[in-house]
Amino acid sequence: MINKTGKVYLIGAGPGDPGLLTIKAKECIETADVVVYDYLASAVLLNYAKNNAQIIYVGKKGGDHTLTQDKINLLLVDKAKQGFDVARLKGGDPFVFGRGGEEAQMLLSHGVPYEVVPGVTSAIAAPAYAGIPVTHRDHASFVSFITGHENPSKKDSSMQWDVYAKSNATLVFLMGVKNLANIVKNLIKHGKPSDTPAALVRWGTTARQETVTGTLETIVDRVRQAGLKSPAVIVIGHVVSLRNELAWFDKRPLFGKRIVITRARAQASGLVSKLSKLGALCIEIPTIQIAPPKDTAPLKDAIKNIKKYEWLIFTSVNGIKFFFDTLFDMGHDVRVLGHLKFACIGPVTKQRLKDYGIISDILPKTYRAESVIDAFSSVQIKNKKVLLPRARLARTILPEELTKMGAMVDEVIAYETKLNDEDKEYLISLLENNEIDAITFTSSSTVSNFMSQLETKNTKQLLKNIVLASIGPITSDTARSLDIEPDIEAKEYTIQGLVTSLLAYYESKSK
Repeated sequence: MINKTGKVYLIGAGPGDPGLLTIKAKECIETADVVVYDYLASAVLLNYAKNNAQIIYVGKKGGDHTLTQDKINLLLVDKAKQGFDVARLKGGDPFVFGRGGEEAQMLLSHGVPYEVVPGVTSAIAAPAYAGIPVTHRDHASFVSFITGHENPSKKDSSMQWDVYAKSNATLVFLMGVKNLANIVKNLIKHGKPSDTPAALVRWGTTARQETVTGTLETIVDRVRQAGLKSPAVIVIGHVVSLRNELAWFDKRPLFGKRIVITRARAQASGLVSKLSKLGALCIEIPTIQIAPPKDTAPLKDAIKNIKKYEWLIFTSVNGIKFFFDTLFDMGHDVRVLGHLKFACIGPVTKQRLKDYGIISDILPKTYRAESVIDAFSSVQIKNKKVLLPRARLARTILPEELTKMGAMVDEVIAYETKLNDEDKEYLISLLENNEIDAITFTSSSTVSNFMSQLETKNTKQLLKNIVLASIGPITSDTARSLDIEPDIEAKEYTIQGLVTSLLAYYESKSK
């Protein structure tokens, strides 16, 4: 048997914003057997990797190298020689100060096939997100990308300071924060006016982005005062003066707010996406895990006997997911449900049911008794057989109210909500170091499981200056029972309602 040599894809992972990844790069990550990523490649991109892919971190920062470049080169060759396709994720673009050329030469010398997938370089993207166009008809007609990593004071420096100083180009230095003082000194020494605008953009295109502006004369002191460190891009030229007019990214309403998402990881993407678009830095610390019940027999028996039911009621998207997963696993499809009427608690659950081609007949908007009564007041529910697939330890209001109306309700466990405390130490560290601005709770279980992780701590002190946001009154009541008071309660008990309430809260604080 001939061993097939894998292919290596040298991929530009972009400047930090996961949305700037190219479609081709995403496709390469999805099919790769091995993903090798560095310090500046967003970890979010690893979510695209297939479940059995080997993930290898080879980050290098500030002299702290997980692997040297030579060892990274050999790692790529070795994995490809074993027959694996490798996605090599490099921050920005692999051929713009990314040493992608060196990796390509090593692969070529060992007969390993490769492809280069260009990425959005931080040299352009970071200034753009700071409101600084690197070219502009009135200010600069060309741009120079320059390494800031070389020591500008060394005798054999290849830096052409006289050319840079006399040029009208925008100068963009990458990896130059530590050498900022020398870069400024050499530009002024060779004739660059000291009042030339300058800016540094740290963690460009991410919610952690920081921008410091000044002139060549003032920028070193301002960066020192701001405590700005790498990774950052240095921009020098008259285009920097446009930032006051064109800044957009850091003017978003939740920009830089560090918001913890306690929802189950599999369901968090919607909330993360909405908050991220508003500028928030979302920190996913799921306190719950959604899982099938240990005993699936009751749900399967209910599905086998589905003909005896007249109503099928769902209280959450999880109930819908696990019900239909079981239905399909048993070899059925939605046609076996054709005789039923449906009810869903809340508009999001209703929409999820519609994804399966079924429109809900009834829509109680909340779990509150009056909402259930109002919703079913217009239909004949007395003596009707109702199937209610839902979570273990779910609230009892719905079956109680339906029973009072004369319905015959069968509750079956479709899923379980379990404690997830795998990020407990990380959570406590963030709280103790004041690195959280807000925490969102999307259900009673997220609150109770969150608090259980802090049971040995001074909770009042840890949460003292943190905004607590609840999705609705039931979740708020659970919080109060645990001796914490939500600062925000969504008026509409949905993810969008929670986001809207957070936005309103911070907008009111900024007035």
